[in-house]
Amino acid sequence: MLAAVLFTDIVGSTEQAARLGDRRWRQLLDMHDELAARLVQEAGGRLVKTTGDGILATFDGPARGIRCAAELRDELRGMGLQLRAGIHAGEVELRDGDVGGIAVHIAARVMAAAGAGEILASRTVRDLVVGSDLALEDRGTHPLKGVEGSWQLFAMADAAPAAFTPGRR
Repeated sequence: MLAAVLFTDIVGSTEQAARLGDRRWRQLLDMHDELAARLVQEAGGRLVKTTGDGILATFDGPARGIRCAAELRDELRGMGLQLRAGIHAGEVELRDGDVGGIAVHIAARVMAAAGAGEILASRTVRDLVVGSDLALEDRGTHPLKGVEGSWQLFAMADAAPAAFTPGRR
């Protein structure tokens, strides 16, 4: 199926866990997971799984995924956590409730290229959201580990995203 694939990651999670201790860190992760599940659902997406300190989610449109990532980033910032996110759109394989395929790998690699607080998107995503109110800034071309060629990446502009409205893409 065709999907927008979103990966997120809490930046510096190992250092945070060491500083806070296991009990407090687990509480923060539980809050993260509950918040992520709610925001993905509100954006019309599907939370595929949590990844320990992030999520993997799919959406029927990339703008929904970008807006969801921005909401999650902003909410976590208020909890003292920094998020990075990557989104790519492509064909995914459904596998016993999970997703697989090269599009999933590319989304993970796009996320890995993001800095703290940054939401990066592949050119594919940028092309699909042209005409929306989302502003994406060119971040140049980057090699993505294990993926052939160089990939043009775009970052969500620093301006606050429009609030999510059900039915909006």
